[in-house]
Amino acid sequence: MFERRTDLALEARESFPENDVEISDVSLDKDTVIINDNNNIKLDISTVKIMNEAGAKKMNKPQGSYITIESGDISSLPDECMEKAASEIGKRIEELAGTLREKKIMVAGLGNRYVTADSLGPIVVDNLNITRHFVKEYGVEFLGKIGMGEVCAISPGVMAQTGMEAAEILESIVAEVKPDVLIVIDALAARSVKRVTSTIQITDTGINPGSGVGNHRVGINEDSIGVKVIAIGVPTVVEAEVIVSDRIEEFMKKQNFNDDEIQSFIMNMGQPEINNMYVTPKNIDETVKDMGELVAMSINGCMQYDI
Repeated sequence: MFERRTDLALEARESFPENDVEISDVSLDKDTVIINDNNNIKLDISTVKIMNEAGAKKMNKPQGSYITIESGDISSLPDECMEKAASEIGKRIEELAGTLREKKIMVAGLGNRYVTADSLGPIVVDNLNITRHFVKEYGVEFLGKIGMGEVCAISPGVMAQTGMEAAEILESIVAEVKPDVLIVIDALAARSVKRVTSTIQITDTGINPGSGVGNHRVGINEDSIGVKVIAIGVPTVVEAEVIVSDRIEEFMKKQNFNDDEIQSFIMNMGQPEINNMYVTPKNIDETVKDMGELVAMSINGCMQYDI
């Protein structure tokens, strides 16, 4: 069967034929949060938990929790809805990381800011409220006066720019800064076109830089870095081969071909020239900026408290 690669645990779970029933070793819970009653604007929130190594093998993903938030077209949301969406995303981050404002937080925005579809991480970092320098200058008591937690951030770039693995850079910085939690942000690849730049995945399993285009680097997780790692990803690309195969499958179903015939045809097409090509929306510059600002707003909200 043609393998449709995805970085979203929810899509991996949906790929099982038993999608509507429980799969042993993997749980799936779904919820809907209304953020605007008048216009029925909502967030669809799904939590996939891979409970053991057997489940990890079935899903081909590390053991842990994966929270997927489907928001739809972010650019069309009114400001008040963006704030409510950010608050809900923040709650899910803290569900995995604990109360952030009580911890020292370091955020790493992975990716290449000069490649639009890979610029999510740097965009998030550019929009964060950075406060660690206040501690250096005025003492930790100053953060209490302004109602902010301690945050520092870095955009380490990609290996082609630095000659170093992002994991190597972050491991060294974490050893010096000693944060309680490292939050890594990166672009991902989706299986479904409808989830591109409209979905956020939050997980406590860490991340592999470059995973969005199948260029896996050294993993960034608690085992490799030495502190708790929360990964936040937004799919910005889909494999071109997946799109073509989906259209062929849709057409053949309308012609009453059965599933075995469809899969046999797709498998025997040979290696298309688009095998290593990825597709991103034409308005990716706008949507990745909006998603980056939303993720940053969520983290900023987690670090604020009443004084």
